[in-house]
Amino acid sequence: MSDNSEQLKIFVIDTNVLIHYPEALMSFKDNEIVIPLQVLEELDRLKTEHEQRGRSAREAIRYLDTYAKKGNLHEGVKLENGSILRVSLEQPDTTPRGLDIAINDNRIILCALKLKNDGRLVFFVSKDINARVKATALGIKAVDYDKQKVDIASLYTGVLEVDGSGGQMAALVATGELPWKEPLKPNQFIIFRGRPGEVERVARYIPEEGVVRLLRDELGSVSGITPFNAYQRVALELLLDDNLKLVTLMGKAGTGKTLLALAAGMRKLFEEKVYTRMLVSRPVVSMGKDIGFMPGEKSAKMANWMQPLFDNLDYILSVHKREKVKSADQLLKDKLIEIEALSFIRGRSLPGQFIIIDEAQNLTPHEIKTIVSRAGQGTKVVLTGDPYQIDNMYLDANSNGLSFLVDRFKGQAIYGHVSLQKTERSELADLAASLL
Repeated sequence: MSDNSEQLKIFVIDTNVLIHYPEALMSFKDNEIVIPLQVLEELDRLKTEHEQRGRSAREAIRYLDTYAKKGNLHEGVKLENGSILRVSLEQPDTTPRGLDIAINDNRIILCALKLKNDGRLVFFVSKDINARVKATALGIKAVDYDKQKVDIASLYTGVLEVDGSGGQMAALVATGELPWKEPLKPNQFIIFRGRPGEVERVARYIPEEGVVRLLRDELGSVSGITPFNAYQRVALELLLDDNLKLVTLMGKAGTGKTLLALAAGMRKLFEEKVYTRMLVSRPVVSMGKDIGFMPGEKSAKMANWMQPLFDNLDYILSVHKREKVKSADQLLKDKLIEIEALSFIRGRSLPGQFIIIDEAQNLTPHEIKTIVSRAGQGTKVVLTGDPYQIDNMYLDANSNGLSFLVDRFKGQAIYGHVSLQKTERSELADLAASLL
């Protein structure tokens, strides 16, 4: 390496960063990137897994291999972004008391410590909070990989609430639309609230005309489901709009995300016949094992994780009966609805389908990209989730794939989003979601 490399910052990358985003190396422009040998060992161990973690490990290994062919990774290889990538075997001469060097995570941190002891400006990058705490305790600057983080507090909600008591709402009802000078996003909605006791009104922004247009009340029920509040009305408007190819619904438990998505899918599938099939899935996070280790056919393996979706489907069928369809199981047998493990979606092309991914907050940005990019011609993708209820240990409200997608897609003509606000399941469910 050249002499001025000594002035570069060194970013020591933990394994979980590459699992989170295999192309993370390109985020550190004009600096030095160090991959401890132990990271390669962990990637090698993970590469045989059939879940997303295994695929990410294999992708990261292939990514590193492309640069191994361009030079000596031990000495350092120049990347397109101006950074230098190298693999390090270095460890300090003495180990801090109490740190078990038999643990790979600790040896990764010790690699960073060796570089720091050599007088270099070192940053240890990890998605593991405990690893960052240990690194900080050893005097190493430790940071999270936040290239794909968003600010959940200011995340796009898809809806603007306006006080319409000054006459705006009356004018909207009288004419059906209002000129709107305030810049809004395509497919954004405005909820006009009037005086106490007055019915709120919902309007949709039409960017081509510079107006907001009143939603009329002729929607009625959708597969037997009627919206209970203005936010649910917005959700159904987005779900039933065939021009929108991607819709995200966020909200706490009981706000109706999954029920509304399934109801809209049933209507599009059975009544309007826009799609040939509805595909539903959700991440397998709680068990921590691939479904291949469980006995039975794929549908039997998925049954436990898909049960919340089946419950919603059975409820819809109970309030909106259909000829020859008595249960969710019947829909599966007739292949009108397909359940699919997310691990099997990769590599498929899915045309003409209404796809629902539930609990999408448990997916990384890389996994979200993998899923959405599977959509074929004539397919609509709906992602639902609660960013405050995450089971993935390396994700939070700011770094999960669902939040990231909302931030990146806002303003796109084929995309719509709404953050649902009110729990309609029950008073108890509302209190639990708010207080616990």
